Amino acid sequence: MRAVIAEDSVLLRVGLVKVLEAVGYEVAAAVGDAEELLAAVEEHRPRVVVADVRMPPGYTDEGVRAALLIRRQWPEVAVLLLSQYVEERYAADLLTSNTSGVGYLLKQRVANVDDFVDALQRVAEGGTALDPEVVAQLLVRRHRDPLERLTPRERDVLALMAEGRSNAAIAGALVVSDSAVAKHINSIFAKLDLPPADDSHRRVMAVLRFLEVA
Repeated sequence: MRAVIAEDSVLLRVGLVKVLEAVGYEVAAAVGDAEELLAAVEEHRPRVVVADVRMPPGYTDEGVRAALLIRRQWPEVAVLLLSQYVEERYAADLLTSNTSGVGYLLKQRVANVDDFVDALQRVAEGGTALDPEVVAQLLVRRHRDPLERLTPRERDVLALMAEGRSNAAIAGALVVSDSAVAKHINSIFAKLDLPPADDSHRRVMAVLRFLEVA
């Protein structure tokens, strides 16, 4: 699976290359700014991009803007953004533009290689990966309708859904059965007034409702 990395820190860039190559990715390019990132994506058409949120020349939101452009021009390319700090609006911007093949993680997650690779794989396969710390901050702030209808356990399930976890992974994290998770999810759909539809679509809509971008 081909990947492109965009990170201005040489040490982190080299580290990301080594991690991705160690788990079987072909790193087609590793660049240091958003302009080089866009050129590399156009040339190599990778399956996934790993990009820093803040890059030269302004060190503001160059990586986010590049990611949004990539999702518009090459929607088949998945994007995983890395950030030094929690900045919720960047996660919301990505999910608003496209609800599959996107992720937003804090850079500290890279240190836990297994978790990072798991998140990268979910994103590359068309899923989502949202940093648990972002989810935790959103949980503290989102205590109003319709989310206030949810029980504490349903909030736990929705938080793990927002991270991009599968039903089996949620069951493992909460130490409950798969059927219990399915019941909680159906209850979440009902309480968030999500009409019957494809369950994968309703999962995305529930997460967007959680992020308050739908």
